[in-house]
Amino acid sequence: MSTSASISAQNLISQATFGPRASLLRRALATHAGWSSTLARLALAVVMFPHGAQKLLGWFGGYGFAGTFGFLTKSGLPALVAVAVILIEFAAPLLLLAGLGTRFAALGIGAIMIGAIATVHASLGFFMNWAGTQGGEGFEYHLLALGLVGVLLVQGGGRCSLDRGLARRRS
Repeated sequence: MSTSASISAQNLISQATFGPRASLLRRALATHAGWSSTLARLALAVVMFPHGAQKLLGWFGGYGFAGTFGFLTKSGLPALVAVAVILIEFAAPLLLLAGLGTRFAALGIGAIMIGAIATVHASLGFFMNWAGTQGGEGFEYHLLALGLVGVLLVQGGGRCSLDRGLARRRS
């Protein structure tokens, strides 16, 4: 049996999806059919949604849009960046729940996590402030979120995602 005859149908599909002529949108929507990225996507969405709802809506003890915007801009962020942070942190988890635009939503969350580490949390050390003895929270939470972001950037939204359905339609 020749080597070319032993290429599985899955390899052919993946080559068609990721080949050099594949559109950028098709490649962005393409996803592995496994459950691991579905679980990573849902975990990141569930953890991030309350933070976004705090910032935009004032839920879960948050300050809402006006309070968060004021805090972020007084902390030195430009107004446009502050608005982007609030909107991304609210909308990205909703997109992740649906598995729609998974890589774009994960990229937005990743950018926020890197920004949070660089501007605030790196100076506070690695650990969260469980004992209340630090001046704030360390960056371990952010690293976990970045790990989930990495999985989603590489694998896509997973088996139960709108991305997967859209990618299959566009093939």
